Amino acid sequence: MIAASARALLGVVLGVVARLWLGTLRLELEVHPSLAALEDRPWVLAFLHGKQWPLLAWRRRRPTVVMVSLSKDGAIQSRALAVLGFRVVRGSSSRGGARGLAALVRELKRGGRDAAFAVDGPRGPYGVPKPGVLVAARAAGAIVVPMGSAVRGAKIFARAWDRFALAWPFARVSVVLGAPLELGTDEAGVGKLATSIAAANDAAEAMLARPRADMVRFSTSSARLSRSHGDVGSDPRARSRSV
Repeated sequence: MIAASARALLGVVLGVVARLWLGTLRLELEVHPSLAALEDRPWVLAFLHGKQWPLLAWRRRRPTVVMVSLSKDGAIQSRALAVLGFRVVRGSSSRGGARGLAALVRELKRGGRDAAFAVDGPRGPYGVPKPGVLVAARAAGAIVVPMGSAVRGAKIFARAWDRFALAWPFARVSVVLGAPLELGTDEAGVGKLATSIAAANDAAEAMLARPRADMVRFSTSSARLSRSHGDVGSDPRARSRSV
């Protein structure tokens, strides 16, 4: 009991630190314009492990559900994510996965919620999606939104299997929400998902490679679109455009 309480407290502390840290990041956002017509559908946000730190800086458009492993580390992570505003269900592809996936689908079906998945499983291999994200999306009548990110100024944990990128405070980061997908759960669907996430990551890298002046030339319609997908328009640190 003491150990569990200590893990819970550590998770809350880490969540508070993360929230303050993420608030310093200078976010640049691209949202695919076709997502504007799908605002009433649940979204399943799909990304790779190691890329999630900049994604946490994006103000999600509505409550978002994540699945966290049943491990002791997962207990810490679930507390931290709750502090960051996520709804957490427990389970993973290696333990309790079916139960966790079913709980996540129920949350999506309740309406007014999205879900977020690191699609390459809890242990990799890196960049190879598992079909669980597509199963959940199909069961909930959701669309899959590939997400990518990039960082200028980060600690890259090169020895970690996911090459986690931790942006330093006040670093420039970019987030890309790609074109929506409705895919089968077969090998072709998984392959298309992998290609789309890779394209979103490439687009995020390209954003940060452009001169910063390019990032502030937006039309009124682009600004409205970006505000509707995370309210970044009200954040003076954020720069956004549609693609």
